Amino acid sequence: MHTVEELLNNLRRSKFRSSFSLTGDEIRYCREKGYDVIKKHAYDFINEKLRPAQPYNDGKQTPMKGHPVFKAMHACACCCRDCLNKWYHVPKNVELCDADCDKIVSLLMAWVGDQIRKNGHSNCQGS
Repeated sequence: MHTVEELLNNLRRSKFRSSFSLTGDEIRYCREKGYDVIKKHAYDFINEKLRPAQPYNDGKQTPMKGHPVFKAMHACACCCRDCLNKWYHVPKNVELCDADCDKIVSLLMAWVGDQIRKNGHSNCQGS
């Protein structure tokens, strides 16, 4: 079992995963919406794009931009079932349980918070 910080450190070692960062507009969006709203969006996206055993258009279902959580999903290797399997050994073709979704959202929110702090801003309200 890895901590969120250990997972983030592993992701930072990946040239591809570490290439993602939030823009100033995305950071402002997070700050304006607040932690709870961004977290709700993360759950909504995970439930739609990863929870099903066979997500629609798997491997191409998560946009690379358009929402801070989408970037977080790519940066954290939580963008498709192949990446979940490769990085976290989450079985494919099995619906994710609530605990799996909670772990993913915790990782995504930690990455978003880390991005906001790195860019010299206070974190999303509530975290």
